[in-house]
Amino acid sequence: MTPEQIVSFATILASVVLSAAFLLTVYRVVVGPTLPDRIVALDMLVGIAIGFIAVIAIRTGFNLYIDIAIALGLVGFLATVAFARFVLSRGADGRRRPVAVLDGERASEAVEKKTKTGVANRKGKGRG
Repeated sequence: MTPEQIVSFATILASVVLSAAFLLTVYRVVVGPTLPDRIVALDMLVGIAIGFIAVIAIRTGFNLYIDIAIALGLVGFLATVAFARFVLSRGADGRRRPVAVLDGERASEAVEKKTKTGVANRKGKGRG
């Protein structure tokens, strides 16, 4: 086997493996079951796309594709950070967290409940 044939076989094999990974990852994006699972799967799709770009760069010998892969990696990282902040603000289930609207009468009751539970929780922690 010549080196060209080895590289050609390796790139075809890499394309097949990346295609299988792509299909499985798309399944995880669609099925979920939770929002963090989907976000991790989208991040994985970015990694797979970078792999495809690298295989194309090897097959064609065009080095500009490597710069494109680096730029995609940076954008994918920023998107993952943005999605993570979204999950922190919404919660893992993707729903908005309920916000208590307090009127004048119930506001003092809520504050009293919060301080009572806060004091009770502090007593049991820290000292053992």
